[in-house]
Amino acid sequence: MTSQGTPTTEPASRRVATVLRAQIDTGELAPGDKLPSERALAETHAVARNTAREAVRLLAEQGLVTAEHGRGVFVRAKPRLMRFGQHRYARTLRENTGLSPYRAEVEAQGRTPRVECTSITRELAPQLVAERLGLDPDANTVVRRENHYYADDEPMQIGVTYVPWDIVDGTPLADSTHLGKGSLYARFEEKGHPITTIREEISARMPTPEEVTTLRIPDGVPVLDVLHTGYDDQGRPFEVTEFVMRADYNGLDYRMPVED
Repeated sequence: MTSQGTPTTEPASRRVATVLRAQIDTGELAPGDKLPSERALAETHAVARNTAREAVRLLAEQGLVTAEHGRGVFVRAKPRLMRFGQHRYARTLRENTGLSPYRAEVEAQGRTPRVECTSITRELAPQLVAERLGLDPDANTVVRRENHYYADDEPMQIGVTYVPWDIVDGTPLADSTHLGKGSLYARFEEKGHPITTIREEISARMPTPEEVTTLRIPDGVPVLDVLHTGYDDQGRPFEVTEFVMRADYNGLDYRMPVED
């Protein structure tokens, strides 16, 4: 019922989630606090347990709480990790920090980055990648580098990078997990491909079972798919990376000029 005594059409789960969100916003439920159990929430708000469960799921989708297996649901202690699309690939940032875009971005947000390169292989270019790099998917090979990204030891995202073989041949990009100062994009620049423009195609979906395991994603939480293409100063596409990011842990922030 509303304060005027007329029925409300808002689902009960959303009403419960709104109350809990307000408690989080005011600090009544502080970062790190454990939420009441589903049974306690159901009794407090006079709803069914499955309604209480749905309310908690809504909070998890918004990145406000996280479930820990066997322990319960807790108010998130840290804000979303932001991806600043315009700034992260800047040469000045790379030269000043000596770090990859991800490491520099995470450190700037007061957190500790970790990146694990889980595989490096040479293979034919997948159709989606071949289209963006202008390659023949039946003839042109690429190096595929898969990385898992962490902040404060929490899994944030998976990144799979594809680079034409003729660019990486004879460089650490082809087979090494140690890319040196400035990491990936410093090595690209040494090969004559300074990154000057990016295209990022963004969509959302539910995760695969493998992604759920790798990123430790709670039930009901989607992922962001960011298909990134890097272009050099001649307008040539030279690398494609597909990022799969936990939607509750990550945010995107882009600033760009508007075309005439």
